[in-house]
Order: sequence, then structure tokens, then C-alpha cells
Amino acid sequence: MFEFGSDEWVQAFMQAINSSPAYAEAAKTWEGDFYFIVEPGGPVARELVMYMDLWHGECREAQTYPDRSAKQPAFVISAPLPVWRKVIDKKLDPIQGMMTRQIKLQGDMVKIMKAVKAAKELVECTTRVPTQFPE
Repeated sequence: MFEFGSDEWVQAFMQAINSSPAYAEAAKTWEGDFYFIVEPGGPVARELVMYMDLWHGECREAQTYPDRSAKQPAFVISAPLPVWRKVIDKKLDPIQGMMTRQIKLQGDMVKIMKAVKAAKELVECTTRVPTQFPE
């Protein structure tokens, strides 16, 4: 079991991505890195910053950072913990979450909209990571 937002969770997520033929196919033309941010609130005392470099169907780098200053990713996606949990539990489509502003996006929304299948496969990869959420 890996705690969501931890470096161990991010490493397990990277492994799930890199072992997914469906993600590799869906994201074969994708180029872009992300910060996935868990906003403070409830059991999350400070912002959790997870970085992922996604490139042509694979994850080249994944790690956590203490804050957003380490990298300048093409995309920053942020939401509170309960929203991330809904995405990982497949109760909220991430694109729908962005459209309804439950999930905040900084970056090119058009590029994201062209990669809907890749986004869905990315969520599918999260379901393969044994996840424990902060309580």
C-alpha cells in the first residue's frame, strides 16, 4: 500500500504507466510534463507536489517536490484530496473535472482535449497502484 502523494506512490504510478501497453498506444504522440498538486485541506497540511514527465507513451521521470519551484512543467493540475480520490476511484472523469472546475488546469486545454484517451488510460494506471489516502 502506498500513501497517495508520497514519493513511493509516484514511483509505483510511474511503473504502472510504463508497463501499460494501452497507455503507450493512447499517448504515443503526447509530449508534456505535469505537476499534479494536492491542495491543502483536511488531512493534507501542506500542498503535495507530484511531478511526472510524460513523453510518447512513457513516463521518463516521476518524483515529489516540497514545492513548485523545482520545475516549470507545461501543465499544472490541482485539486483537493477528495476530488483526486474521486478521479482515482473512477467516479469523476478528469476531463469532466476540469470542465466543471473541480480540477484546476494551468496549461493548454486544447492539447489536453486532443489527448482524452491518454488521460483516461493514465487514470486506469492509477487504479493499479495500491493506494492509501491520508485520513
